Amino acid sequence: MLCDDCNEKQAEIHLTSIESEEMTSAHLCVSCAAARGLSAESPSGAEQVPPLVDFLAQLGSAGQPAPAPAPSEPCPFCGTTTSDFRKTGRLGCSQCYVHFESQLRGLLRRIHGSSQHAGKLYLSDASDISDRLGQISAMRRRLKRAIETEDFESAADLRDRIHELETQE
Repeated sequence: MLCDDCNEKQAEIHLTSIESEEMTSAHLCVSCAAARGLSAESPSGAEQVPPLVDFLAQLGSAGQPAPAPAPSEPCPFCGTTTSDFRKTGRLGCSQCYVHFESQLRGLLRRIHGSSQHAGKLYLSDASDISDRLGQISAMRRRLKRAIETEDFESAADLRDRIHELETQE
C-alpha cells in the first residue's frame, strides 16, 4: 500500500483518528509520519521512547508543572508501578486505573477532557466481577464527594445502589 500523503513510498504506519465522532484512517510512509510528528520503531530494533511519553512530558512542562505522583505500591493485579508508567506511557491492566486513580485523574482530564471513560468496552468472561468491583469503587468515590458537597439526596441514592451491588451474587 502506498503512502496516502506522498503516494510514492510504501506505507508503514497506519494512523486512525477520531474527530467529532468520525473515524479517519491514514496510511503513511516513515518520512510523512515524521512530518506529522509520529515515529516508528527504528530499523535497528533499538527501543525508542513512545510518542505518548513525550506528549505526557510536554503536558507537565506547559503552564503549571505537573504535580509529582506520590510514591505508591505497585498495582496488586499486574505489578505495574508509577515509574513503569512514566517510562512506557502504558498501564499494565484495567485495574491500574482504579489503583492509580489519584495520580491519573488530572492527567486524563488534560488529555481527554474528562477522567471518565466514554467509549467501547471489552468484556471478557471474568468481567462481571471486575465490572461490579469497579462500579462499587466508582460509586464509593461519588458517595464521598456527595457527602463532602452536602448532596445528601444523591448520597442516599448512591448508598442504596452500592448496597444492591454488594449483595448481588
